[in-house]
Amino acid sequence: MDPNTGLPPNWTVRYSKSKSLPYYFNQETSASQWEPPHDVDQNLLKKYMAENFSSSGPLSTGDSKPEGKIRCAHLLVKHAQSRRPSSWKQAEITRTKDEAKSLILAFESRIRSGETSLADLAVSESDCSSARKRGDLGYFGKSEMQKEFEDAAFALQPGEMSNPVETSSGIHLIERLE
Repeated sequence: MDPNTGLPPNWTVRYSKSKSLPYYFNQETSASQWEPPHDVDQNLLKKYMAENFSSSGPLSTGDSKPEGKIRCAHLLVKHAQSRRPSSWKQAEITRTKDEAKSLILAFESRIRSGETSLADLAVSESDCSSARKRGDLGYFGKSEMQKEFEDAAFALQPGEMSNPVETSSGIHLIERLE
């Protein structure tokens, strides 16, 4: 096991220029994947990814907002019943839905108290690959996200954060950026 990354032998983290995201590469087999391999030290990997692959700020927004679209960031906590129970930091998510709810409520409390921001917490705690972009999902319009997520996101005003929102992906906190 690599003492810096927590990855098993022959695995490294590489960066996809086309996707602007890190991925996992096995130097022996040339296999590549978005999710970490099995038998990873999750604490070491989480620390390594937060230190080496987090964005230093939100995405560049350009000069104008696309019409009919909003921009949000989110923090996702997956559970074993999620539609894809794996993430960039954990190959197989085994926590229960109740455990995921407890985690998201604790994160919500820390954000609302001013202890941290959703963006800062998303970098190390979100189960979505958008963690590398501080949870920023960019612009999206109606019918581009899961219905529960879309309804909650479009109900927010810029600067507001949702209560926990359940979708088939897991449980989210959503912050409307624009």
